[in-house]
Amino acid sequence: MAGESATGTPPASALPAPVCPDFHHAVELIGRRWTGAIVFALDGGPRRFHELAECVTGVSDRLLSQRLRELEIEGIVARSVTSEPTLSVSYSLTEKGEGLRPALTELQAWARGWKAERTSRSA
Repeated sequence: MAGESATGTPPASALPAPVCPDFHHAVELIGRRWTGAIVFALDGGPRRFHELAECVTGVSDRLLSQRLRELEIEGIVARSVTSEPTLSVSYSLTEKGEGLRPALTELQAWARGWKAERTSRSA
């Protein structure tokens, strides 16, 4: 075939570029089960744990806690504790987390179009 070497492999210029490790890490982080939904729920402003659990229906408390810790370690979510008059813990997006807003908006638009296309094909 044209563009292939004598060994049958495409020339190096035709090979796809390796995946950027930073991109891969970001996609793996946000793509973990429930993580995207948690970030999306926090886009509306700070929320307490139980409010997040209500927004992200189906996630267990244990997994919600785990994902929030992961996002906090990555600097995407901030945890705030107040003790007046009672202990209260809330979560919010950091500046880095808010930087995800355009990507989440685009992903939501794509998902709606994808769903509409799937629905119209099955009808």
